[in-house]
Amino acid sequence: MKTTLRLNLLFLLLTALFLSGCGYHAPYAYSGPEKSIYVPHWKNRTNALQLDSRIYQSLTHWFQKSSSLKISKEKAGADFILAGEIISIQLPSLSYGAGNSTTEVKVILTVRYILKEIKTGNILMEVPSETWTEYSRISSSSTATSDNEERALATIIDNLSEKIYMKALGKISQI
Repeated sequence: MKTTLRLNLLFLLLTALFLSGCGYHAPYAYSGPEKSIYVPHWKNRTNALQLDSRIYQSLTHWFQKSSSLKISKEKAGADFILAGEIISIQLPSLSYGAGNSTTEVKVILTVRYILKEIKTGNILMEVPSETWTEYSRISSSSTATSDNEERALATIIDNLSEKIYMKALGKISQI
């Protein structure tokens, strides 16, 4: 009985030791020295109202995941600038089902953005054009195409913001 208890205790101790040394780190967090990023509202070359604000809010949400990175509302004193432009948004096609009822919407968003170190002027990341496409199926109970377009656009904005955040973390961590 004592041998079984000792073996169980040894097993638990080894398991705890193994798990504590596995090297896990949070991929969504920057843990280096505190840095600030100036994120101005993006230029919006489309007729989609408030699209620049929605992207700004989404980016801010993602950057708040790291306690060492702060979003600055002022360029003065910031370490980096993350600027962008909304080039176009398209709703090019709808899929139609029986009776000419809409079954799917498609949203295409094209943007460009840059992350630059303010002090040195070094460009850490520059994407001259990036296109995101999202489809949204319309359920039989839903008749509002605009709700589905909105849902598809929200998905694009969140995925875009996450990608920018993850790429920026990688670049900032290398400095």
